[in-house]
Amino acid sequence: MNVMEAVARILKTEGVEWISCFPSNQLIEAVAKEGIRTLMFRQERGALMAADGYSRLNNRKKFGVTITQGGPGSENSMGGLAQAYSDNVPILYLPGGPALNQYSVKPNFSPTRTYASVSKCGEVITQPSQVSAVMRRAFHALRNGRPGPVIVEIPSDVGTMEVAEADLNYQPPKRALQAPASSDVKDAVSLLLNAKKPVIWSGMGVLFAEASPELTELAELTEIPVYCTMPGKSSFDDRHPLALGSGSASTSLPARKWLQESDVLFAVGSSMTRTGYGQPIPGGKVIIQNVESIEDINKDFSVDVGLPGDAKLTLQALVDEVKSQLGANGRKGQSNVAKEIADLHDAWMGEWADILNSEEVPINTYRIIGELERTLDKENSIVTHDAGAPRDTIMPFYTATTPHSYIGWGKTTHLGYGIPLMIGAKLAKPDKFCLNFMGDGAFGMSGLDIETSVRAGAPITTIVLNNGGMATYPGGYPTANELYGATRMTGDYAKIAEGMGAVGITVTQPGEIAPALRRAQQLNAEGRTVLLDIHSNLEARRSQF
Repeated sequence: MNVMEAVARILKTEGVEWISCFPSNQLIEAVAKEGIRTLMFRQERGALMAADGYSRLNNRKKFGVTITQGGPGSENSMGGLAQAYSDNVPILYLPGGPALNQYSVKPNFSPTRTYASVSKCGEVITQPSQVSAVMRRAFHALRNGRPGPVIVEIPSDVGTMEVAEADLNYQPPKRALQAPASSDVKDAVSLLLNAKKPVIWSGMGVLFAEASPELTELAELTEIPVYCTMPGKSSFDDRHPLALGSGSASTSLPARKWLQESDVLFAVGSSMTRTGYGQPIPGGKVIIQNVESIEDINKDFSVDVGLPGDAKLTLQALVDEVKSQLGANGRKGQSNVAKEIADLHDAWMGEWADILNSEEVPINTYRIIGELERTLDKENSIVTHDAGAPRDTIMPFYTATTPHSYIGWGKTTHLGYGIPLMIGAKLAKPDKFCLNFMGDGAFGMSGLDIETSVRAGAPITTIVLNNGGMATYPGGYPTANELYGATRMTGDYAKIAEGMGAVGITVTQPGEIAPALRRAQQLNAEGRTVLLDIHSNLEARRSQF
């Protein structure tokens, strides 16, 4: 057995069911012979983004895997890796590499070396005896510590070398869970219980740890409201009386007010990375932070109590400590926090109700979001946004209910991410209705992967906001737009979808949105991929304060 075959066998041992790929790499053939499905994407970036979507929904129990050729294939993979690295998503990338005798000869391209800044770790297999050890370290890194992309590069000549049977003693590494020190847990609980206006900041680590029940219990015991970060959206039910909502650069009034006025902030499952695409945290707060990787504590903020460890174990320890101090019911029913949140929410929605129900033509973007709210079965749907205007319009207003019913992303913000992301999500959860909400600019980045969805038998629905331009920059380049139409674009996206084997539905009137959504759900259930080409306006308003 050669190196390629040995790697393929290890992937099979690890339970890998499918890989995204783009030729040319003989590892694709090797994994197919092991019975692992090979799904070819239209380009390498999309292949990695689909692996990303699959990993997000599997909570570090299964991982998306991508195979590409070396050289131009790996060069074209940068965006997918950078997105996963920024959002802390564990994926395994297996690119080819130059032959060893050419490895350091320019301009030969080494993905491991070049992408060190956008990957958690990476290794090059330089001899056959290394295969088991390198792959063991790769899967250990995927399962443990800060999540992120892992690269294993296989030089072209090494791939064909024979592996001795004695060197194939592979044992899958296990996930090793850690919990914070009990003294730190006591300190954290003391700060939370003595705070005047505390708030919980919930990140994606809560989702990966499957810790939403523990988070809900802690919030209810302490009567502390919960804000969800963009990647943490759906970790706490937006319908809960203590839910403040979620945010990108836009957010709800209750969330903004609590983040501004709180004296103690408890971040759980969050790296607390400063980003222009998320909500700012004002200075002067006492901060408690839980995150799996200790290097993320005291990174962007001065942290008063650090709780390194698994979010589920950490939250359970906090729950137990609260009960030991306050009794089994904690402070349930002893505050007016829920009413304060409800009053703020009602005031905020009162300002936006007309827009969410607008009869404007071209269709107002917020009317589409309003129809999603009213039409979708939230518990049986997975919704995501694309970058730019779709993210900042939908994030505050769409109600996320159960974990992973919404995929929020965007500490870096690659246009076109939504289509391959949803393909990966559909492969992870084939029984869910999977919808991507994107702009026409983003469609240009990944629209051809509509055909990948069709070919894969992974039926998704994509809403394209066909507004004739880039809604994030309506007035940003007045001269360039006046003289050259720089941010303007046109297209019949329904027709393009039809040409790719999907169903294209054009929507021009507000009353057509809900029937189109219901039709899309029916068609997806029948195995058909759908694109809704919605003629919308360049809505510039955002829920910002």
